[in-house]
Amino acid sequence: MALTPEQLERQSRHILLKEIGGPGVQKLAAARVSIVGAGALGGPCAMYLAAAGVGEIELWDADTVDRSNLQRQVQFTEVDTGHLKVDRLAERLNASAPDCGIIRQARRWSEADALSGDVLIDGTDNFETRFALNRVAHASGRPLVSGAATRWSGQVSVFASGVETGQPCYQCFVPEAPPMAEACEDVGVVGPVTGIVASHMALEAMKIITGAGRPLMGQVLILDGLSGVSRAVKLRQDTDCPVCSA
Repeated sequence: MALTPEQLERQSRHILLKEIGGPGVQKLAAARVSIVGAGALGGPCAMYLAAAGVGEIELWDADTVDRSNLQRQVQFTEVDTGHLKVDRLAERLNASAPDCGIIRQARRWSEADALSGDVLIDGTDNFETRFALNRVAHASGRPLVSGAATRWSGQVSVFASGVETGQPCYQCFVPEAPPMAEACEDVGVVGPVTGIVASHMALEAMKIITGAGRPLMGQVLILDGLSGVSRAVKLRQDTDCPVCSA
């Protein structure tokens, strides 16, 4: 697809990169991404992807902006409190990237809901939805970019069991919901850690779309905000996994 002069100017720094270049920018413009969760992970991730020239972003979130969100959900401001997250985030995305088509889904995503994206992004904070997204990604042959953050730590991975034979899925990594799962509203989370994780999620999505580098498939990147250290841990497919080994 031909890019407009405005798009060429906006993406000039990406065009300079040999791993992206003009062909990569065109791939981004033709890409469709579905982001479930428009909060601390999904929101900043969407901002980077829209700025990168992704052609269509589908946003799923039923929540409204709360003042307690503002410490980490930097896509929102005080005047956004009480308004639907998908509406305010869509306005923010269109202001910075008017060519990006935004699909607003102001409701909680369920497994029965079709997702329009070629790449799925999990920005949620509950295991029920994470497991459901993993099942949909595997069954439909789409990559799933997953991120999580709590306290001072975060993690990012790409699950591609439905794309590449032998790759683990999310349920290989987390077989079942931990009995004492921690939510940030209960234990807290450092704002910049969610931003780091969200940026990594956007980076992984861009790599998948453009073919640059190698995405974090079969690995989970673990970030420790207190020590400033990150490490990648290899993941293997669980031969007894009910999702990807059936």
